[in-house]
Amino acid sequence: MAKELEGKTIVITGSKIPEDMAEVIERRGGTALVRSLQGLMPADPAEIDKDVRQLTEQDADWIIFTTGIGYEAIYKSAERQGIVPLLEERLQKAKVACRGYRTNAYLKKSGVHPVVSADDGTIANMVDKLSAFDFKGCQVWLQLHGELTSQLHDFISSEPEMNVQAVLPYRYQAPDRDTLAQLMDELLQHQVDAVSFTTQVQVKYLFDYAREQGQEEDLRNTFNHQVLAAAVGKVTADALRDENITRIVVPELERMGAMIVEIARFFEEGSAQEESSPPTL
Repeated sequence: MAKELEGKTIVITGSKIPEDMAEVIERRGGTALVRSLQGLMPADPAEIDKDVRQLTEQDADWIIFTTGIGYEAIYKSAERQGIVPLLEERLQKAKVACRGYRTNAYLKKSGVHPVVSADDGTIANMVDKLSAFDFKGCQVWLQLHGELTSQLHDFISSEPEMNVQAVLPYRYQAPDRDTLAQLMDELLQHQVDAVSFTTQVQVKYLFDYAREQGQEEDLRNTFNHQVLAAAVGKVTADALRDENITRIVVPELERMGAMIVEIARFFEEGSAQEESSPPTL
């Protein structure tokens, strides 16, 4: 395999399966540096169990899943309580919507075929598709992913007669400040070559810290001129663009492995251009 990342240091900011990402980076000759900018704090199991029990006991016209990890937490709760058949029966009876390939795969494994599935893995795409349906008077069970996004909030607010029960199996956890300080120093000193962002909240935490330290413009310039910003998908890329970052790579397929491939391609093409450029006299 070509070593397109030879001599390159790639920062992994996600909290999920960093070892897998590191392996992909190292197979391509690079060095992986884990600087987690987002943690996940599971909800109290008793709270999740109560919500899942309610779902199996009450009618639901729509059930909306926004993450695979959220669906996993709900399914494990049903297993703990011995009510998996009741959960699957409820999913069969309701209209189901989901976001992301992993969530869709979990649902299909349970024999559930969503009425709505976000093709590009974004909340915006899911909400856009849901807007084609009439939710007046509907009972909706909504699994959130760490926080209520503006798109989901606007969607819920636009349907005042929709009865929504929101369930939060986990919440985002702010990164350790020592990690933020360390990464900021590494970025501003140009000690790393690329940063891989897997959620928009990671971008938010980093730039909020930079603003607090009076280093926002320095960080922006670093990303736009020295250190490559990579986003796993459109939502994360939009968060970077909102911070006026213009030098971004985004894979067409929203997968962490695909993002590393795009980073490798960026550096490989840059090296090829350098080699083909005539020497400066």
